[in-house]
Amino acid sequence: MSKKQDLVTTVDSVIRAIRGHKVILDTDLARIYGVATKRLNEQVRRNPDRFPGDFVFQLTPQELAALRSQNATSKGRGGSRYLPNAFTEHGAIMAANVLNSGKAVEMSIFVVRAFVKMREQLLSRAELEARLAQIENVLLSHDDRIRDLYDKIRPLLLPPPDPPRKRIGFGVKESRAGYKVRRPRTRR
Repeated sequence: MSKKQDLVTTVDSVIRAIRGHKVILDTDLARIYGVATKRLNEQVRRNPDRFPGDFVFQLTPQELAALRSQNATSKGRGGSRYLPNAFTEHGAIMAANVLNSGKAVEMSIFVVRAFVKMREQLLSRAELEARLAQIENVLLSHDDRIRDLYDKIRPLLLPPPDPPRKRIGFGVKESRAGYKVRRPRTRR
């Protein structure tokens, strides 16, 4: 694997899904750009017009707790006293522009590539899900047709009913005789 692919994979591993957006947390972005997290957030505060809500947003305490539980990080001393910022793809690019460091500009290319790679994966997954849904519909219609065909063929597969048996021997074909049997009379 080349160094460039390695960097894209590294950046890809820090991208998270929060509030339905793919984002990079400020600590990860600062590490990628080679600056202190404090300096990155300082530039965001100094340039609020360059960072609207769809470029960067601050995590809530519940979101931070959920991230900590997912990543099994400690909440002991030594961490940030502030809630972290989450940068979308456009926010990460804008951060590289306001930082004015050579490494930030260079690394922003890898950040963009990682976001593009994730977007392509999501699109291919959506296409795959659509194709699977189409196959499922075809199979369901085939199931109905097979069931109808089975219902029509089933009577043909059953053994034929037993034919009426021919009687062996001599048989008289005449109407019943009109014999009367007398019964003895009983006295009263």
